Amino acid sequence: MAAVTDSSTDRRPSPLGVGVVVWLASELMFFSALFAAYFTLRASTSPWPPVGVELARARTAVATLVLVASSGTMHFAARAAAAERRREAVRWLAITALMGLVFLGNQALEYRDAPFKISSHAYGSIFYLMTGFHGLHVIGGLLFMGAVAATIAGRTSRAPARSTVEVCAYYWHFVDAVWVAMFLTIYVLR
Repeated sequence: MAAVTDSSTDRRPSPLGVGVVVWLASELMFFSALFAAYFTLRASTSPWPPVGVELARARTAVATLVLVASSGTMHFAARAAAAERRREAVRWLAITALMGLVFLGNQALEYRDAPFKISSHAYGSIFYLMTGFHGLHVIGGLLFMGAVAATIAGRTSRAPARSTVEVCAYYWHFVDAVWVAMFLTIYVLR
């Protein structure tokens, strides 16, 4: 009697993928706490934002579009990796990383030009906490992309390109989605 292969076992998620998703769930809780703090401070502080707080909304909107577009380039990297086109995947990862650097450059300009500091008032504290922690996550994503690109690059690499780039994409899409919520909260709703 021939052995029957259970096709459902061929579609099991990778342990790395499951681990990243669980970790991202904990990150979601962390950012949820920051949003809760923001809305609590907003509800109990008047005026909100304080007088004199002007943010570079138009420039940050453009940086936000760049970051959102980087989710598209990350998607192309994941598709290329799934097709075992490793060099193409590395190129898309590099483009994604460049777009992430553009976003961080805008954040640095925002910090330089902001007419307030973290210690100026509650708004300053929560603004720098939220955007700063997000910026650290973007930096982490850039380092992650660099490590993934180095891992899958080269002719002798045996690393599974598909799952390796895929988990990096999970993280990057998460970081992008969190920023969209932050942008809407801080720059649009005010």
